[in-house]
Amino acid sequence: MKKIDRETVQRILDTADIVDVVSDFVSLKRRGANYIGLCPFHNERTPSFSVSKAKGICKCFSCGKGGSPVNFIMELEQLSYQEALRYLAKKYNIEIVEHEMSEQERQEESQRESMLAVNAFALQHFESNLADTPDGREIGLAYFRQRGINDAMIAKFHLGYAIEHGNTLLNEALAKGYNEKYLIETGLCIRSERGTVYDRFKGRVIYPVHSVSGKVVAFGGRTLRSDKSMAKYVNSPESIIYSKSRELYGLYQAKQSIAKKNKCILVEGYMDVISMHQSGVENVVASSGTSLTEGQIRLIHRFTDNITVIYDSDAAGIKASLRGIDMILAEGINVKVLSLPDGDDPDSFAQSHSAQELEDYLAANETDFIRFKTNILLKDAAGDPIARSRVITDILRTIAVIPDAVTRTVYLAECSRAFEIDEQVLMLQLSKLIAERNENIERQSRQSEARNSIADIQQSDPQTTTEPNASTSQALATPQKKTPILEGKEKFLEPFERELLRFVLKYGMVDLCEAEDENGEPTTLKTVDYINYELMKEDIRFSVPLFHRTFNQVVALSGGSWSADHQACIKRLNEQRAADEKRISEEIGSQSLSVSEIKAKEIAMQAQLESDYNTRLTDFAEHYVEQRLCSSPDDEVRLLATELVSERHKLSKIHSKFSKIETERDRLIELVPRAVYELLYGILLYEIKETEQQLATASDQAVVRMLLQKYVDQKTTQQEFAKYLGERIVAPRPKNNLHNK
Repeated sequence: MKKIDRETVQRILDTADIVDVVSDFVSLKRRGANYIGLCPFHNERTPSFSVSKAKGICKCFSCGKGGSPVNFIMELEQLSYQEALRYLAKKYNIEIVEHEMSEQERQEESQRESMLAVNAFALQHFESNLADTPDGREIGLAYFRQRGINDAMIAKFHLGYAIEHGNTLLNEALAKGYNEKYLIETGLCIRSERGTVYDRFKGRVIYPVHSVSGKVVAFGGRTLRSDKSMAKYVNSPESIIYSKSRELYGLYQAKQSIAKKNKCILVEGYMDVISMHQSGVENVVASSGTSLTEGQIRLIHRFTDNITVIYDSDAAGIKASLRGIDMILAEGINVKVLSLPDGDDPDSFAQSHSAQELEDYLAANETDFIRFKTNILLKDAAGDPIARSRVITDILRTIAVIPDAVTRTVYLAECSRAFEIDEQVLMLQLSKLIAERNENIERQSRQSEARNSIADIQQSDPQTTTEPNASTSQALATPQKKTPILEGKEKFLEPFERELLRFVLKYGMVDLCEAEDENGEPTTLKTVDYINYELMKEDIRFSVPLFHRTFNQVVALSGGSWSADHQACIKRLNEQRAADEKRISEEIGSQSLSVSEIKAKEIAMQAQLESDYNTRLTDFAEHYVEQRLCSSPDDEVRLLATELVSERHKLSKIHSKFSKIETERDRLIELVPRAVYELLYGILLYEIKETEQQLATASDQAVVRMLLQKYVDQKTTQQEFAKYLGERIVAPRPKNNLHNK
């Protein structure tokens, strides 16, 4: 198995021009040094999608999506990192050089790739069965015809058929060299208790399940027999490539339509999706008969903020699905609900109506969840005040999960009108429910952290028993007493660390100050080297794991590829300077000038060339880290880097035209040390609050005296920080307070 080698990856990243890449999908207009256009990730009327050619990144300041050329393609086309690299290589005609992966790399990717390869083979096998075998045409194809499905939809959704007799899939796969192990792990075949292996989907029509990027990760098979002892549907089991809670049937085929219409229609089954696509309504996905999950909702949320849930006329099924509405609302998505006429489901309704009729019915009949839920629940509460009260509380619980306060207020007003109850009364009850919900979430979080802490202790101490003892049980029962005192440190220090990391990502390779090396020789410290030195001197590290991992990547760049890349840039700039000097000298020589005029122009030329050279070299250093990390294969690092280096506002041309504006880069020697001291100040604040908590609970007089002395020393140090940072310290605000969580 092979992987794109590092040199090819770097060539792709160096060649890909962000303006060129984005222009394939977005109409851009020049605005100052940047470009701007309508965001391709969500519908908008006013352009908020900014593209910086100098930085090599794009960013939507409305929805937040964007990044480097690689990240842009990954987000827009829903591709993996390697797939996005291949896309860009093809665009720029870059030959991809691959290398044999190491044993570790091979082990990491072999199983997943092998399972995907087996599924790809099975897809072709099932499609071939449907089209090219007598059983496939007479049984499978006849079934789809009877259900009204045309050839275009059969091809679009890659529908197929599994031969009922023999183990045709197993035998053909083995004959072509596929490993039996992966046929079993994907669930295409089953090993019986007697050790025999046989096809799972015999005698069934096949519905392949695609990932967002189009990979086949699972299959669903429907029996065509009337035998009630046989399961109607059989599905692939979960595996390393398939988790049913994180996949939606039809999303691969529907994602572009969902993004374009800014709405996702959610139905239940395979045929519901296929029939609606055939009718012309393509922004449709299905949960495939499973209860809606948070993972599926977040998958939809990547493409739209609006979901319309279509239920059939089965009242029992509707009630069972009401929980899904709460989950959708909790994710911050707008939800509409639609019931179909009695006797209809999305499949039959789409088959009997044109696309326009279907669109018109959706527009006229979809309703907000309050009206829908009220109508459903009040049917069982007619004439019963107690039952009516329970319905109102149930609906308020749903409103309580909505994260946006304005949206909650709007729905509360609607609820007040629907039930003819004073809005203030409902507001009071809603506040109680929100507080109750937040308390439950906090309790669950503390319990989870306590369990993780106990697991860490057990993992670090082999002698620790895995059976819960009395202290363990107490920790789980009252986690607030057992939670480590540094539990909230990451949240407390996060804004201080974020600001310091921002300087690292934006100016990491920019020369900051002069220093002496260990031999007393003068040397120049880059921003990242200075910060790393200061943190090591104080024996501290970034407490937020993602920040620590990102910082280490920049440190690795400084001691790794930076030197060679910097020298290559110097060589390139010197060649460009020599070419510019030759061109300008020839222009001067072609003019009729006196010796003194020629000399003056040559002096001006050298000054300009020197200025251009220094500016370009500094720009290279300034953008080096952000361009590398905004294209990192680490998803979290790549997204964090994009967020921290993106700037919303620039000084206008008018403001900067008549005066020299001192930029942040000009003030690095002042701002970077201050950011380091602000982090140290934040650590001190946390330690002071920690000491205050210990004083509040201490009873032993000797301990109290020791803590008081420690507290006095800490407050003295705080005053010294105040003198350095200024009496009015403007530092990042900690995200939580140890006294008021």
